[in-house]
Amino acid sequence: MTTTRTTQRPVRIVGLVALIAGILMIGAGAATWATVSTQLAAQDITVSEDAAFLGGATVDGPLTAYAQAQVIDKHALEATGGQTYAQLEQDDPLRATAMNASFLRASLFTSVVAYGVSALVMGLGVLVGLMGWSLRRLAAEPAVATATVPAATATPARGRLNPAV
Repeated sequence: MTTTRTTQRPVRIVGLVALIAGILMIGAGAATWATVSTQLAAQDITVSEDAAFLGGATVDGPLTAYAQAQVIDKHALEATGGQTYAQLEQDDPLRATAMNASFLRASLFTSVVAYGVSALVMGLGVLVGLMGWSLRRLAAEPAVATATVPAATATPARGRLNPAV
């Protein structure tokens, strides 16, 4: 059995499409990562010194954004006596503090999610690109000829010896 050009061509085309898609995914993920980093850095936010980790660092990546979100929650709970926005009375003046802290944390967590999605897209881009490259390589290899064994010399099933051999 030999492989013909007609069966290789669709495989090579699918491989090329996957390779291009993988490259585009890596580029899109990297662009998203860079955009989020640039936008965070432009805000000139510094992780509070009393944060559990990365205190004093500039918020320009997923870990620093997470650290700052955690410390905002800590400060908001200290200011409100341990109560969240929903737990405070409607006319409590501290409710605005809790609400602002909640909005800031949500914004920082959105950037953390954006980093995660961009990393996922880049990782999938590598995987899809490698699959496309592999398909193209497999379709480009020459067909291997297989030898046909005459029926008289073939060994029957179940391991019995063939007297004709």
